[in-house]
Amino acid sequence: MQEVPLISNAESYIFHSVSAFTISLFRWERKRIHNIQDNGVIPEEIPSLEGCFTDEFLDLLASEYQYHTFNSGYVYNTCRLIEGAFMELIENQQKETMEERTKKHWALGPFNPLTVPAKTRGSNGKHICLAWLDKQARNSVIYVSFGTTTAMNNEQIKQLAIGLKQSNQKFIWVLRDADKGDVFNGDHERRGELPKGYENSVDGMGLVVRDWVPQLEILAHPATGGFMSHCGWNSCMESITMGVPIAAWPMHSDQPRNAFLITELHKIGVTVKEWARRDEIATAKMVESSVKKLMASDEGDGMRKRAAELSESVQLSMVEGELLAWRWILSLPISQVKL
Repeated sequence: MQEVPLISNAESYIFHSVSAFTISLFRWERKRIHNIQDNGVIPEEIPSLEGCFTDEFLDLLASEYQYHTFNSGYVYNTCRLIEGAFMELIENQQKETMEERTKKHWALGPFNPLTVPAKTRGSNGKHICLAWLDKQARNSVIYVSFGTTTAMNNEQIKQLAIGLKQSNQKFIWVLRDADKGDVFNGDHERRGELPKGYENSVDGMGLVVRDWVPQLEILAHPATGGFMSHCGWNSCMESITMGVPIAAWPMHSDQPRNAFLITELHKIGVTVKEWARRDEIATAKMVESSVKKLMASDEGDGMRKRAAELSESVQLSMVEGELLAWRWILSLPISQVKL
């Protein structure tokens, strides 16, 4: 990477896989550029970073900063319709240091497909989740998944199971056997245990899956009306582009601030458990209340409407961007066009 500036026709870019909101806050806190808060872009109350990262991760992050001087700019998995204010904030922050002033910032997301046809799996036809969703009413199902880097203890799994059942809302719950451990709690090689007879007791109401699922296809399905998520940025972007509001349950890393962006700024989600209560067990009542609020209330309907409007705007902007790109390509002399 250090040699790229020596190549006359090459540039290197740092890819940020987290939200512009998270990056702008991190840069502001690291450099203590207090005057930026006066413009009203940074909220007065934001989740703390306490408990978000392991010491090993922070050490790795610090060791990478020496290489930032060799890049020409930054690429983000976001778009300005979703995080325009925070992209502008990042661009303003770079003016504080001479070496950053010439660097470019590209919001090139979303990186996930915007149109997702239901896929088939071999000769068995549709994935079991999609076949099950086909039988459900529009916006009637909440999809529950916490990614591949978090494992809940058995008591938390029990409370989540009871809460989903007591909500009386249809659900698909991905409880992956592939999640072998969580670096934040020290668990390794474990299997989440459901209450005895649970799956039979929710037959017809809920579907528990312990294997890989086609998340994008599930979020794109018209029966899916909500997403209970850890709020990893990829999941947030997928949910936003598919127009699905989120029941936010952050676990670590950038997730608490992503959850804040979703629930407090865009107002397309509810909070299951506050980050300040991260060391507590989320009770069945907390789960039940958040699911009902998202799936069976006027407030939840409003979130679904806002999520759908944001999704439509993002998709239209992508189409406009593609048209502009093709107009530029077609305007070039044929000798310069390489596809």
